[in-house]
Amino acid sequence: MSDSITTTASPSTRTQPTRDGRLQVHLRVQHLSNLTQVSTWSSGIGALSSALHRALDCAPPLHTGQLVQCALGTLMRSGPFEFLLVGDAGQPQSDRVALLRQHIGADIGSVLDLSHARVRVSVHGDKAVQALSKLYALDFRPAAFAPNSFALTGHHHIPCLLHRLDAQHFHAYYFTTYARGQIDLLADAALEFGVDVTQAG
Repeated sequence: MSDSITTTASPSTRTQPTRDGRLQVHLRVQHLSNLTQVSTWSSGIGALSSALHRALDCAPPLHTGQLVQCALGTLMRSGPFEFLLVGDAGQPQSDRVALLRQHIGADIGSVLDLSHARVRVSVHGDKAVQALSKLYALDFRPAAFAPNSFALTGHHHIPCLLHRLDAQHFHAYYFTTYARGQIDLLADAALEFGVDVTQAG
């Protein structure tokens, strides 16, 4: 990733506890090295799903908002005709793209490396839901937004993919271009609870 992209997307590290010293929301910013979008057209979703099943050795999610864990990472159904594959930093992205393209030709769909185009923010702490609910009009009750699912949402027309890992732990995915402003807004929303912002190593 270029220095210019990193600088644009990264907010300043900050620690702002409450008056009594509490930090109840933690934001950890990570620049991704392994994010792939796989998409097709309306008539091609059956063929694409079959090809993904062969490539990843796991059945793709059937509906938008669902995800599955497979050997190469987390596969999210991010739209009716598209998927996002979020992998670990250990595997080179070029290897992943090449593997997927072996199974998904131009007649089936497209495979695109989006690692440079998204920033992931881990949001956790005792007041994570309260902070997020200031920005995103979502029903955060577990019955409506269960752990191991995600929602497509946004704030001021800036989209966000919000993945819930646990009751008070989320991953927020932002477009790199808008990430710095969105992270600053989230930190401001969490200020009353005590917040720190750090960069992943």
